Amino acid sequence: MKTLKCATYEGFDAKVVHVEATLTKGLPSFSIVGMVSSSISEAKERVKSALLSNDFRFPPKRITINHAPSELTKSGTQFDLSMALLIILNDAKEDFSEWFVFGELGLDGSVKENIQLYPLILSLAKQKSITKAIVPYEALSKLSQIPNIAFYGVKNLQEAIAILTHKVEEQHPSKGIAIEYDYYEIDGIKYYYTKEYKEDFLDVKGQEVAKRAALIAAAGFHNIILEGSPGCGKSMIAQRLRYILPPMDESEILDLAKLEVLEAKEPSFKPHRAFQSPHHSATPASIFGGGSHKARIGEVGLANNGILFFDELPHFSKNVIEALREPLQDNHIRISRVNTKIIYPAKFLFVGAMNPCPCGNLLDEYKECRCNELEIQRYKSRLSDPFLDRIDLYVVMQNTKHDDQSSISSKEMHKMVVGAHIFAKERGQKEYNAKLSDEEIEKYCLMRDDAQEILHQATQNFRLSFRGVKKVQKVARTIADLENKEFIEKHHILEALSYRKRS
Repeated sequence: MKTLKCATYEGFDAKVVHVEATLTKGLPSFSIVGMVSSSISEAKERVKSALLSNDFRFPPKRITINHAPSELTKSGTQFDLSMALLIILNDAKEDFSEWFVFGELGLDGSVKENIQLYPLILSLAKQKSITKAIVPYEALSKLSQIPNIAFYGVKNLQEAIAILTHKVEEQHPSKGIAIEYDYYEIDGIKYYYTKEYKEDFLDVKGQEVAKRAALIAAAGFHNIILEGSPGCGKSMIAQRLRYILPPMDESEILDLAKLEVLEAKEPSFKPHRAFQSPHHSATPASIFGGGSHKARIGEVGLANNGILFFDELPHFSKNVIEALREPLQDNHIRISRVNTKIIYPAKFLFVGAMNPCPCGNLLDEYKECRCNELEIQRYKSRLSDPFLDRIDLYVVMQNTKHDDQSSISSKEMHKMVVGAHIFAKERGQKEYNAKLSDEEIEKYCLMRDDAQEILHQATQNFRLSFRGVKKVQKVARTIADLENKEFIEKHHILEALSYRKRS
């Protein structure tokens, strides 16, 4: 029995599939087993035609090809080439079990690219389960950007056979290029970053409190809502946040590349995190993902490890806002259908922007608000207390004045975020502060006695929920990290409390 490796999707991630073949005596037949879809079953005719077109005699034996594990549903035409090779090379002495083989076969034996190929290999690369692979030659230019994998491009069935049987001189593989950006290394993990700031915080005049909150949000991945009059700079701050976020490790960069492919974009392998900004008229399915048969990823999943920005937050439907509570709390989104149940990772930094009232002039010093109390109440009541309790930082912005000045650049803010990131990683912390579990809070959010006393008093005076207390601790931890302080001190807790939304 001979074996080659291929892969298929299970939910969001690729799963390795072992393609096995046996040719035994008996009534000639060709069976494909292992819970395969129609696209794989139809491969029988493509494989037969490809073999006959290339002068290979189809063996008069009982051919059985198994796709293991059997309980995993497989789909896609990327299995064609591996099945054909196993039939041709069943009597070969070589062991092929370490090889991954991907490719759709044409009737003439040509090897074609498959639409699932790129995200599949990106997912396998993130899992570090693939080191070398035979792939369609036409996909080689794209695939060679994926680091640490040797790719052998083939145009037809004959070339694939020659590589596996060493009938040609050792072909020089197209080696995946290394990620070529600045990085620093902590505990053997490289964290990549760029110093490109296409949109700079120098453009934001005044708004010192909001910029400070944005710095804290970026350093700890804390959810933030900005409230203010139209034109005060809410969207400007949200758009500039992307460029000061913490550096990315290789796994996050590969994840981002996979998401870009799923969004029909050309992956850049640049350590710039995702930025998704759906319109308030978007449907729940487009935001959270879905589909009647095969659940597809939505904006929430595409924002994984990046920013999800909701401009005009109260104008989103109540269903969408309330459904956000699950990913904000659990860092994943679960889609359940009759045919499938899928969990997508959704560890994002949520940024919301909203006006103080429907007309937007409630906080304006010069313009008169045209809304009555009932309209304002209805507008703000679209954000429920359970939803707001999941927000770490709530900032009310004031109107900009003509004499407001720029105070800090994105470069300076990014340097502070990087410093806080290094400080957190060097103490052994794996998650961002905003995503710490209760056990990790106890381990990393160490407080001075006076800081503990202030938090206890605030819990009673402001009726903070258990979740709210934990949020304050995590924000204070980030503020302390920005100062490279091992313990959370009194002023860290006081600043964290100042960003809590209070009715």
